[in-house]
Amino acid sequence: MSRIIRKINPALPQVPKLKNVAAYARVSLEKATMLHSFSAQVSYYSAMIQKNPAWHYAGVYADKALTGTKAERPEFQRLLTDCRAGKIDMVITKSIGRFARNTITLLETVRELRALGIDVYFHEQNIHSTSGDGELMLTILASYAQEESRSVSENCKWQIRKRFQKGELVSLRFMYGYRIRRGQIEIDPAQAVVVRRVFQDYVDGIGITEIAARLRDEQVPGLRGGIWSPKRVTDLLKNEKYAGNALLQKKYVADHLSKAERLNHGQLPKYYAEGTHPAIITPETFGQARERMERNRIANGIACDAPQYSAFTGKIVCDSCGKKYRRKVSRTEVAWNCGTYLVFGKSHCHTKQIPEDILMDTTASVLRLREFDENVFAEQISEIHVPAFNHLVYVFKDGSEIERTWQDKSRSDSWTPEMREQAAANARRRYER
Repeated sequence: MSRIIRKINPALPQVPKLKNVAAYARVSLEKATMLHSFSAQVSYYSAMIQKNPAWHYAGVYADKALTGTKAERPEFQRLLTDCRAGKIDMVITKSIGRFARNTITLLETVRELRALGIDVYFHEQNIHSTSGDGELMLTILASYAQEESRSVSENCKWQIRKRFQKGELVSLRFMYGYRIRRGQIEIDPAQAVVVRRVFQDYVDGIGITEIAARLRDEQVPGLRGGIWSPKRVTDLLKNEKYAGNALLQKKYVADHLSKAERLNHGQLPKYYAEGTHPAIITPETFGQARERMERNRIANGIACDAPQYSAFTGKIVCDSCGKKYRRKVSRTEVAWNCGTYLVFGKSHCHTKQIPEDILMDTTASVLRLREFDENVFAEQISEIHVPAFNHLVYVFKDGSEIERTWQDKSRSDSWTPEMREQAAANARRRYER
């Protein structure tokens, strides 16, 4: 009988693969007394993950003093990026309210992570997003968290508006010319000299651009070390607080989800409180500055609320200096120019403005539209680069590019009938003299 011999290779024990587990923590500083402290959350979840032998510690992603209703939290976004890169298998967070208070943001994020095979564990509610009833429970609880956020926001707004009605300054933290500590407002003697000088120069007839240039040439530091620009000078001249008074509720929060501030154009009442703090200039000087500004506005044909933003805001990039283009409204046209050029002049960035009507026509041509559509533009275009005069490079969101050049209008084509009539009237007045 022949022998049957079999070779048996030793089987190596299978080492279980550890699950990469990360934690997400968020603390609003104004609510730190109501929740675990920021360091406590980080320490707790770090220890919790490292004590589990089946888990590999992938770190704690933590946002401080940021609202849960917004998705633009830097650490939250970094967490999602690492999840998409396959670095994380599971996310632990304290509660639904810590992860997101916007129901849509929460569900979209959880669904995306679940499609990637990543479980999100909400410790306080003991819910796993990959469980059978996980999404149902998350929908219900996230709606509750969102409503709680709305209620808290409404209560805060009510308190602030009540203080406005009493003529109280609210949330004033930084203002050039003043030292503000714990609600106490004191004049900064050195900065007050600059404030008085700016007002006096403007009342004496010196232009805003020249005032800003002089301050830069003399290396006068702006607020918190900022650089003096025409906009900063304009904002200073418009600020009634330098006369010791305060116009309250100039802005308001649009909604509790976006937290975006909007200029108050009559949506809510405003309150003008006198003598709220020490004055740096007299009310007469402030009035003279505003009168001159109003005369210049009328002379230049600029609307009181000339819009500075449009679909192109933040989209046009100057390749010479890297700054974004800004919208400029003048008496004769609306155009876009490099932010560096508008602030510091051609000595710092020699660029050329782009008339808005040409920009809209060129963009419509690139998008193959009969006329410009800002919704289509927002959906398809990532940026517009300006590498040279009369040259535009459209960068689509899929990475493709299209180049276009545009022609300057002749002077006669740019004149409207109203402009011709105004020029004729000016000529008649000169002739009559």
